[in-house]
Amino acid sequence: MATTEATNDSCTREIAVEIPAEVVAKETETVIQKYQKFARIPGFRKGKVPATVIRQRFAEDIKSEVVEELVPRYFRQESEKQKLIPVSQPRVHDLHVHDGEPLTFKASFEVMPEIQVSGYQEIRSEKTEVSVADEEVEAALNNLREQHATYASVDEARPLQDGDFAQVSFTGTQSGDAEAKPVEVPEVMVEIGGSNTVKEFSENLRGAKAGETREFDVTYADDFADERLAGKTVHYSVAVKAIKKKDMPALDDAFAKELGEEFNTVDDLRNRIREGMVHEKEHQAEHEAKDKLVEELVKRYEFPVPEALIEHQIDLRLDRGLRALVAQGMRAEDIKKMDLGRLRAGQREAALREVKASLILDRIADEEKIEVGDEEIDREVEAVAKQTNQTADAVRARLTRDGALDRIRTRIRNEKALNFLYGRTA
Repeated sequence: MATTEATNDSCTREIAVEIPAEVVAKETETVIQKYQKFARIPGFRKGKVPATVIRQRFAEDIKSEVVEELVPRYFRQESEKQKLIPVSQPRVHDLHVHDGEPLTFKASFEVMPEIQVSGYQEIRSEKTEVSVADEEVEAALNNLREQHATYASVDEARPLQDGDFAQVSFTGTQSGDAEAKPVEVPEVMVEIGGSNTVKEFSENLRGAKAGETREFDVTYADDFADERLAGKTVHYSVAVKAIKKKDMPALDDAFAKELGEEFNTVDDLRNRIREGMVHEKEHQAEHEAKDKLVEELVKRYEFPVPEALIEHQIDLRLDRGLRALVAQGMRAEDIKKMDLGRLRAGQREAALREVKASLILDRIADEEKIEVGDEEIDREVEAVAKQTNQTADAVRARLTRDGALDRIRTRIRNEKALNFLYGRTA
């Protein structure tokens, strides 16, 4: 026998379950017989301990095993009978277990909300026309020339001047912080007077000759791009090793041919650059338009979101973030010092938005009968296998075991639903 009721949160359900006394008694006897086979009690041979002794000696253990066996089974049966699909682990409470009586308990859990998505066909997004100016193409060409530039030494007797490149090594020591480790750079090129050169470097190295060492302080602005230096004063000791002049390759057909056999002329190169920039801008415009569509969907449809799904999404976001920090060189001991509670709270809003968007797109996919074919999953598995240098079978087994294969199918299906919406507005 079971009853179900909803709480104030319409995602939460509570089932009250009663397991018949005879079922409890039968399961209890099964557990007792198992204990009789293996129990070692002084005065009795193995396998010959009376049931009454087993029941008395292991009363609490027997009760725990009966509960562990029956509660999940009957919870699953009753939830299936009532067509309830839990999306969270049930919280069992009000558990009553007494000899000769039915076993009763209540279980609270979350289910998927009812989501109505009527009217999504009316949603429209902007279709941005993209263009690439000649100036942008020329800037890209100049960047290519910069990448292929060479540096030639000049007369070592001549001092550094604007436009020169100083080949230097330096040590930077943070003022006022004895614990800060000095920064040592064995070799770097510094453009004197360059737009990207810290002005103190240009001012203090201008006029220096190869072999000289210059010492000076740099006080960085509070909003300096590198947060490690923002607001700090650093003392530099800079050794000038050589003075170089940059030699930029000419923008001609010979330069174009060096970049690839498909380029016979500079115009061929220029056209390819333009095509690439147009494609990139179109991709960016599509990405922004889809983001706006998602924002509109999330704003338009209000419904309760299961807390378990939000917490799971926070876990995924934190895992990605921490992996990125490790890849950037952050030490494990520094990660352990982080306030995970604050980090989780900071991820909550974005996680809620992502879960809502996923549920809405999933519902739209239902309405439009959008499905994901096995070949689409196979392509994803093969891509992961290639990236991780594993066999596709091994990747598929791991993804299935971790439940990730279902997440991949859901992601692809949601992407197809979003593409469907975007295609209607194109």
